[in-house]
Amino acid sequence: MVLDYNSLLLALGVSAACLAVTLMGSWIVRRAETVLLTATVGLVFVVAGIFVYSAYVDTAETSLGVANFVLFHAGFATIWGAGKQFLTGRLSIPAIVVRALAAMIFSVVPMLSGYDGLAFIADNIAIALLLFATARQYWLARAEAPAPLLGLTALYTLTAISFVLCAAVLISDGKLVLGKAPSNWAEDLSLAVCIAGMTGIGALSLALHQWRLAARHRLEAITDPLTGLLNRRALFEEYGTRPMGTTTAVIVFDIDHFKSVNDRFGHAAGDHVIKVFADELAAHCRPGDIAARVGGEEFALVLKEIMPGRAELAAEHIRRAFEAREIHIDDEVLKCTVSVGVAPGRSKPLDFDAMLSVADKALYVAKRAGRNRIELASHLQAVPLEASRTAS
Repeated sequence: MVLDYNSLLLALGVSAACLAVTLMGSWIVRRAETVLLTATVGLVFVVAGIFVYSAYVDTAETSLGVANFVLFHAGFATIWGAGKQFLTGRLSIPAIVVRALAAMIFSVVPMLSGYDGLAFIADNIAIALLLFATARQYWLARAEAPAPLLGLTALYTLTAISFVLCAAVLISDGKLVLGKAPSNWAEDLSLAVCIAGMTGIGALSLALHQWRLAARHRLEAITDPLTGLLNRRALFEEYGTRPMGTTTAVIVFDIDHFKSVNDRFGHAAGDHVIKVFADELAAHCRPGDIAARVGGEEFALVLKEIMPGRAELAAEHIRRAFEAREIHIDDEVLKCTVSVGVAPGRSKPLDFDAMLSVADKALYVAKRAGRNRIELASHLQAVPLEASRTAS
């Protein structure tokens, strides 16, 4: 037995409603993924539009047609907004409203004027444009997860093309007044594509957000929550016992007299000092360099492709920048310094663990020599700061 058009519309509506419920459940579990909530709202509008359109198929009343257009365009504009939110991380409600209103005016005005054929042409074109725009958002984001995002791009594009075909058939028929819901091969094809596309989009969306959740967990596992820098685990996962190149240097920093800051001002102030230094460290990183907080008030910087003599100068720039910072705590201005140990690249490469150990030893020499200075691990002699200033 072949299902009639209304039965297929009902199947599409139920499928979209189930997807909306699934996305809502996923959002409740992962509240940070607000894009799931945005997509759910869009699907709710679309589901309502499907059932209103089903009523219009039975009774072609103008009010039902207008309601259908309003719901569909609100829904597809919101789904576009979810795609944009996925790409940028921000929800732009004004942009959604502008697109929805433009699409509504485009189709509602001819419907109210009695030209329902022209109204459905406009409706199909408007939905197609919104779907093409949605596909573009996922295409632009494809680097994050190529397989599911390219799949979403393809499905939204195919669905958009099906609406373009509906508009093209109506245009070729040349009827500006229909008096009923459009009925042709393109409408049947579009409905079939929508049912298949809804299933595929739902599966890919859930897989994508599951992948995103796993990626976030991986990132949290290697990121220091206070500073946003990498943590010690990340450094060793990146380098392990791999030999370091002759042009790779490891620098270790330790904030001087940090315990006294905690004792005098409290741990919140200590955290603030740590974040200030982390900002200075990150600001002085070149592309490819890796900065990390390796524990407490100690940090490490791995410099790649660094010429001889430049690692200690880079360390000195960071030391001076932090020394010059005025840190405001409890209406007081605090000035802090760091001691630094530098392990430059060597003709006989060491593994990362050994390089870090060498830099640590140089750091403790700098601490014993009076702090607020840098020490070279190669010969364990302090770098003359005035000479560094002149050289830089």
